[in-house]
Formats: sequence, C-alpha cells, structure tokens
Amino acid sequence: MKFQYDDGGRAATSYNGGVGDCVTRAIAIATGKPYQEVYAVINTLAVGERLTKHRRKRGRSSARNGVYKLTSRRYLESLGLLFTATMGIGTGCQVHLRDGELPMGTLIVSVSRHLVAVIDGVIHDTHNPSRDGTRCVYGYWRVGPPSPILPS
Repeated sequence: MKFQYDDGGRAATSYNGGVGDCVTRAIAIATGKPYQEVYAVINTLAVGERLTKHRRKRGRSSARNGVYKLTSRRYLESLGLLFTATMGIGTGCQVHLRDGELPMGTLIVSVSRHLVAVIDGVIHDTHNPSRDGTRCVYGYWRVGPPSPILPS
C-alpha cells in the first residue's frame, strides 16, 4: 500500500515533541477538520469518561497521549460515520492494511493500538503502519458517501 506523510495539520499548531495523537491526526486528515478543533473536541469528550479500575491507572483519554476506543467511537458516530467491522471474535485476520483489501474512498482504519487515515488506497500518517502488508485491520469508519459497487 502506498504511503504519504501527513501530520493532519499538527505542524501548524504550537504542539511539539513526540506524541500518541493518532486518533486526532486520523480524524483531522480524513474529515478535513482543523487539527486544533479535533484536539479540543477529544479532550472535551474525555472529561465525561467514566473512570473504571483500569482507567484510574492510566487516566482519562487525551488527544495528545491516547484515546480510549469508546471515546473515539462517540466522536466518530457524532460525525455521522458508520463502522464496518472486518474481524470478529474467533474469525482470525481476514483483511490487512495492503492494496486491494480495503474499499476505495476516505477511511479511518482501526488496527491494533492505532487509527490511520486511508484515502483511495493511500495511507496518510506520520509513519507507515502497514508492517509490509501484514497488519490486521479490525474495521474502518467510512467518511462521506459509500463508493458505488462496480461490476467485476
């Protein structure tokens, strides 16, 4: 799968240093929303998170240091995006982050411990997370209308 470096607009903000902002970055890239706006919304949603025994140890979500799946799902659903699962319990990996295995269009793809924007088959991120095409895709959020199904 082709790769294009894209920080989602982070360089235009005053943030610097190493971060775990893949959720913020992927949403900004795929939706075209400003990085700062996505950053602020995620941090606002994090304030409303219910702290569990596990979350007390790690703390609340943070646009800079990582977002819990439930929080990112709440935000993506509020944008009207629908999730398509590509893997189920006990099914094993059936879709990988490689050419031809994901639909065309603008997607926010969920892989292990990472979200990445994929636009028309090209990975947009600060690094290539495909692991040479072996990275398993758990599912994806489609941004915009679904692409028409073409006859084969």
